[in-house]
Amino acid sequence: SPRADRFLRRRPRRYDHPVMLPAILRAATLAFDAIADRFERPATRRAFATLVATAFGCSVVAIELARQGWLPGRLAALVPTNHFRSVDLAFYLVLAWEVAALAIGLAASVANAAGKQFEVFSLILLRHAFESFGHLDEPVSWAQAQGVVLEIGWYCAGALALFVTLGAYYAAQRHPPLPGGDDGRVSFVTLKKLVALVLLILYAALAVRAALQEEPRFFATFYTVLVLADVFLVLAALRHSGAYHLIFRNSGLAAATVVLRVALTAPPAWSAGLGAAAGLFALAVTVTCNRFGPVFEATTLRHPPA
Repeated sequence: SPRADRFLRRRPRRYDHPVMLPAILRAATLAFDAIADRFERPATRRAFATLVATAFGCSVVAIELARQGWLPGRLAALVPTNHFRSVDLAFYLVLAWEVAALAIGLAASVANAAGKQFEVFSLILLRHAFESFGHLDEPVSWAQAQGVVLEIGWYCAGALALFVTLGAYYAAQRHPPLPGGDDGRVSFVTLKKLVALVLLILYAALAVRAALQEEPRFFATFYTVLVLADVFLVLAALRHSGAYHLIFRNSGLAAATVVLRVALTAPPAWSAGLGAAAGLFALAVTVTCNRFGPVFEATTLRHPPA
């Protein structure tokens, strides 16, 4: 129906559902729409940017006060003395925003959500580069920097390689419609919203735990949750289509995110290399499915399952 087509072309706003949904899915959709609408407003992004800039400026001032010995003893023990740690804090906040955007984007497109995971991973690599600088004493000298310059180089090279690969990956996306009727498509979109809402709740819980317990593996833990969500959506899509090329594409993208999860805890060279390799694999899966997907569709039409 025309109304269902409009529903699929955009994220539906609250109370805009062309088919009848179970109560739990309808409630989850309404809650997700409210969160997504608020999150995607330009005013929200501007407020967050102001928060990041303020946090960065305050951390720079606090670090300088600590370096000059002008902070009380108990407070001085909590404040680092390297100015690059303020950059690390700013990147951490930016990553927190991007991960939330990743969870929200999952409701729109599985392929774009996979790409968003690569975006976040590239920013994590850059954050690791600044984190390496943060372990050096100021003023920074070559004598102490030469021990980490190769590590920083790996992180930066991996981030750049992912940036270029992602450009090709997004350009190659075709977003074929899910086979089946309007009701089935709407139900699958609604299911993705439910999964995205659960991810947002888990993300908030993990963020609170990380803040209270100073958990350094916050992003690695959440990536594990993302991998499980990817696999769940691959399996859920089987209810609507058993087309081999679609199953292969979704499974291949999920496999690429598994590699990202491993890369998060790998040494610098392996982390950058695995991230770049996972990005190339996702690109190869996309290009290959675009090229041969119509062939598999034609084969299925000529030889439908008995």
